[in-house]
Amino acid sequence: MSESITIARPYAQAAFEEAQKQGDLKGWSEMLAGLAEASGNAEVSGLIANPKVGKSTLADLMIAIAGGSVVSQQKNFIRVLADNQRLAVLPEIFANFEALRAEAEKTVNAVVESAFELSAAQQEKIASVLKKRMGREVRLSCNIKQDLLGGIVIRAGDKVIDGSAITRLGELATALA
Repeated sequence: MSESITIARPYAQAAFEEAQKQGDLKGWSEMLAGLAEASGNAEVSGLIANPKVGKSTLADLMIAIAGGSVVSQQKNFIRVLADNQRLAVLPEIFANFEALRAEAEKTVNAVVESAFELSAAQQEKIASVLKKRMGREVRLSCNIKQDLLGGIVIRAGDKVIDGSAITRLGELATALA
């Protein structure tokens, strides 16, 4: 896993620099997201791993998957990935690209897990507290995870704030033992 992250980093950096040069971080992000998702498909990953499938065929396939709105620099990037047999690390390239994009845009993606659905007011409050605490714009996504029993768990970047009832009960059990 760490090897693929190391391999992906320079490709993500190159894609990010080109996207910045073009002023199209969002377009590159969407293209990489689609390719990363496609490369996770069993049939596509089988083709990528198959040594009998030519590099130019793979490049053409991935360009076709990316869609008609792909610009020439993006096509060249896909061809470089295919030529260097790096299509398998597209998910890691996408993750690295998104981290660079978030840093440049001063944003952070936060995932909130709660036992129950959060109201819009609760979501706004969480987002504003995180914005103040992290000094960045916050993109919030909420998931319901009923095994938390109550409370919430927030994952934002490399930070985790665990205020779930299940964790509190575990801490209480440890303290009483």
